[in-house]
Amino acid sequence: MTTVVGRAEVHVSSETFVRSLERGLAVIRAFDAEHPRLSLSEVARRTGLTRAAARRFLLTLVELGYVHASDGVFSLRPRVLELGFAYLSGLRLVDVAHPHMQSLSDAVHESVSVSVLDGDDLVYVGRVHARKIMTVALDVGSRLPAYCTSMGRVLLAHAPADRLSDYLARVDLVARTPHTVTDAAALAEVLDRVRADGFAVVDQELELGLRSVAVPLHARGGEVVAAMNVAAPLERGSLEEIRAELLPPLLAAARECEADLLAV
Repeated sequence: MTTVVGRAEVHVSSETFVRSLERGLAVIRAFDAEHPRLSLSEVARRTGLTRAAARRFLLTLVELGYVHASDGVFSLRPRVLELGFAYLSGLRLVDVAHPHMQSLSDAVHESVSVSVLDGDDLVYVGRVHARKIMTVALDVGSRLPAYCTSMGRVLLAHAPADRLSDYLARVDLVARTPHTVTDAAALAEVLDRVRADGFAVVDQELELGLRSVAVPLHARGGEVVAAMNVAAPLERGSLEEIRAELLPPLLAAARECEADLLAV
């Protein structure tokens, strides 16, 4: 079995791979925003475990304080956040980017996010919500498919060529909306444009009524380590108006963030 540690691929032998840990983490991942409360049968079905195995893992997690159980229904407890805090606390990018995200959000009156690529998914590591009654229900730790998001496309466009080729060869491009690009060749062309333009704009491919524009965040050596975006509702204006209004301040915020990263 091969896994990735940092940038290097590491072979994990059958003797060192801990299957029970894999299954325990699968039980935790069975819960998400759409499935915050699950029965034993639902956990077993979503993880592929037997009911007996799912029950053992759930009761262990209950004992450890990560899962709450009530009347045969299970849900995650706040303690699971500890599992991600160690990573986030070591990611200086989040601390450096936050004031720039806040200033940008205040200026354009929209939500601003920073994400990294984890496998095939986009993971939010920083987010500033716009001061609006209605906002998109995303927060730190949220995961989305990379192919239909602006930040995901920025990160995919700057991924190593072999990794991108592998991704395009196997990814299941599910149509999230009628606008979603679902052809791998077409997506490859889109990513080529993103790489050349230095930004990505997604028009209602993830969710109807939602547009977003994203730019890369570079590390000291020029490597793209994250992406920053601004999301806006359809009512804000045409795609051209959104690009004209949001891209310049987004680019400026990203450059300021990169300058601060170099100074840290």
